Amino acid sequence: MGDAPTRQVYESKAEDWIARRRPGNPDLVAWVEAHRQPGPVVDVGCGPGWHLDHLTPPRLGLDLTGAMLARARRRLPTVMLMQADVTRLPLPPRSLGGAIASRVHTHLPRVDNPLALAELHRALKAEAPVFFHLLGDRWGTEFRGGGEFAGRLFSGWSRAELDDLLTGAGFAVDRMVSTEGDDDHLVLARRAVTLPDTVGPNMGLLVCGLNPSVYSAEVGVGFGRPGNRFWPAAVAAGLVSKPFDPYHAVRHHGIGMTDLVKRPTRRAAELSTGEYELGLARVERLVRWLQPAAVCFVGLAGWRAVRDRTAVAGVQADGLGGRPVYLMPSTSGLNAHSTLTDLTAHLVAARALGVRS
Repeated sequence: MGDAPTRQVYESKAEDWIARRRPGNPDLVAWVEAHRQPGPVVDVGCGPGWHLDHLTPPRLGLDLTGAMLARARRRLPTVMLMQADVTRLPLPPRSLGGAIASRVHTHLPRVDNPLALAELHRALKAEAPVFFHLLGDRWGTEFRGGGEFAGRLFSGWSRAELDDLLTGAGFAVDRMVSTEGDDDHLVLARRAVTLPDTVGPNMGLLVCGLNPSVYSAEVGVGFGRPGNRFWPAAVAAGLVSKPFDPYHAVRHHGIGMTDLVKRPTRRAAELSTGEYELGLARVERLVRWLQPAAVCFVGLAGWRAVRDRTAVAGVQADGLGGRPVYLMPSTSGLNAHSTLTDLTAHLVAARALGVRS
């Protein structure tokens, strides 16, 4: 759970850390309070509960460190507090009215941040506000701190990287303020009605759809519409063992999922070439960063619009981000040209492309 050395520092030196720090950002917490949706607001990585002071009930504090929660309980005996890992939030889907995530994701390895943010997206209601406080990259992208609290892990982000990270996680940024020298990024965002990337390190295959359907965005599962054959084909191909669960797919089978375009539509034909161009550029940066064994694009339209208008299903001569690419037909029930057997064979070939590489 979390980064063990970082957790140990906070467990053993909680009182010293609290004595040397000031309470957080009440003005930005007030923004979350003003825009909250129905339901509790959660402080993820609440520490001693400083931000909880500025929230009205219902409110919830989560922290991985027992010593910090003990201090919070003494200060706020009536507030619900839970010990929990930010990468596996014990919260029902679409149950939260808002969130504060101040520096908590900073203490995760960079490659674990997308899935941790996807967990938060899953737990939030549509349009719920979030205040993020994340570290800039002035001191490096990932390092262990020294000094009196030596051993803590820090991950930093440039503004461009952070924009990709939050877009991929399904958050729309209202405002991002970076302190001088890019030491810190203060972000006010909202949980967009879309799907978050479920990606991480060591992926055997990254599956990229065109964009979420409105139905999929609402239920929180890609290819989720009844009649879509992706999940039956993925199970038949041996890619996954649990259908309609992208979190299980990436954690247990190394199958990641993203979309070329984050905007949900009723039909993919509503997307523009410009949206595909921006989306493919983002996905290419994601691939260069996480280096899945192979990438499989589900649906021909996006690749044809941007890379090769004559492309046909199969292995593409041009890869993406240094990784091989497989292009397959849409799994939508509207695609009568491809049977479930055909789609299963395409997914088997896509996964084998990654194994061969």
